Amino acid sequence: MSTPDHPLLQGELRLAGRLDGRFFDLLAALALTGSLQKAARVAGYSYKGAWLVLDAAALLTHTPLLERATGGHGGGGSRLTAEGQALLAAWRTLQARHDAFLREQEAWLADQPALDALLKRMAMKTTARNQFTGTIRAVQPGPATTLVRMALAGGDPDISIALTTPAAEELGVAVGQEALALVKSSEIVLVSDFAGYRLSARNQLAGSISRVERGAVSSLVGLTLPGGSRLTANVTNDAVDALDLAVGQPATAVFKAYAVMLAVRG
Repeated sequence: MSTPDHPLLQGELRLAGRLDGRFFDLLAALALTGSLQKAARVAGYSYKGAWLVLDAAALLTHTPLLERATGGHGGGGSRLTAEGQALLAAWRTLQARHDAFLREQEAWLADQPALDALLKRMAMKTTARNQFTGTIRAVQPGPATTLVRMALAGGDPDISIALTTPAAEELGVAVGQEALALVKSSEIVLVSDFAGYRLSARNQLAGSISRVERGAVSSLVGLTLPGGSRLTANVTNDAVDALDLAVGQPATAVFKAYAVMLAVRG
């Protein structure tokens, strides 16, 4: 369901609402190097910033966490006080217990059959803005190309997907299989008026414009289908102006079957 790099559950541990992992990285580096300057670089602070955060922590704990060490080899430096060492040790224990708690809850989630498919979809990470969930309704294999028809949740029109026959065989595409259809926003053309013409693209999904987010060169236009499915198209600002696209306006999202990437559970 998840990988160590992309856990399904994440949580940030803080003490007193302010002392976070970065602060304790500073304490750990101080304990290791004996130099505030070096420790600040390790934890990503400026030297002044490290002093400020340590002073703020001392106000919370009502005791200094750092003391200057004078003399000795190298001319002295900085070291944690006994209180600072105790706080760092407590943080490490709490962090380990916090990580164990998250793993325990993630294991519990993985054991929930009703949530299994949903959580797997949530764990998948992709740059495609449009991700449609559904069930494969039909598979038409050909010598070179296989055409797949996927029924969307909510009763919206089916999506047609064209993929190479070797790819379909490798995926084990079959009727009744749960699947994801991925479409880049740049692959979608919005049509507000067909003017009596018919298009060759297999996918033509009619809905209403639900958002227009204008950028410097292009806009992200959201379209909501009657069954509740949503998709996003990347449209040039010139096209938005020419078509006078606005929220509430009817429009049709058009994209080729070859523009759809199919994902199935392994």
